[in-house]
Amino acid sequence: MEIKKAEAAIEAILFALGEAVELSRIADAIGQDKETTRKLIQHLMDSYRQEERGIQIIELEQSYQMCTNKEYYDNLIQIAMHPQKPALTEVMLETLSIIAYKQPVTKAEIEKIRGVKCDHAVNKLVEYDLVKELGRLDAPGRPILFGTTEEFLRTFGVQGLDELPVPDPVQMADFKAEAEEEIQLKLDV
Repeated sequence: MEIKKAEAAIEAILFALGEAVELSRIADAIGQDKETTRKLIQHLMDSYRQEERGIQIIELEQSYQMCTNKEYYDNLIQIAMHPQKPALTEVMLETLSIIAYKQPVTKAEIEKIRGVKCDHAVNKLVEYDLVKELGRLDAPGRPILFGTTEEFLRTFGVQGLDELPVPDPVQMADFKAEAEEEIQLKLDV
């Protein structure tokens, strides 16, 4: 398949599916090996960037997705009148960070870390497609295991979980000490 036709086929696949597609599936669909396919996709990504196009291709953990160039979001909003997603509350952000760093994790584990119920926060994060069910823990009651989604990666601008910031051990020790003090104050009351 000539280069232009292969690139056109990749565009068609990514446009039609509208979600992230694994590199191996794209390679199979266009009859090329993964490395050649990766180079073709990278060429498309570079071309879109250089030409300041309204679309772009992003990479998400060995998968690719065609989406709107964020430079043109304001124009889209004016046409579509699409409401922005609700902002994440502090409780939801805390819960999401626990899930992101500890996944797969159960609600009970999240509640143990946070010290309070997390049903509402987890349900909202699932509703916003930032968190999904990964399966069930092989333990009494078979609790649901939660983890992050591709939408989480897109929303926070990372290609994979390995790109999440590493917590500072000194800051973590300070947070732990504060939490223990807070618990002790509650117990003394």
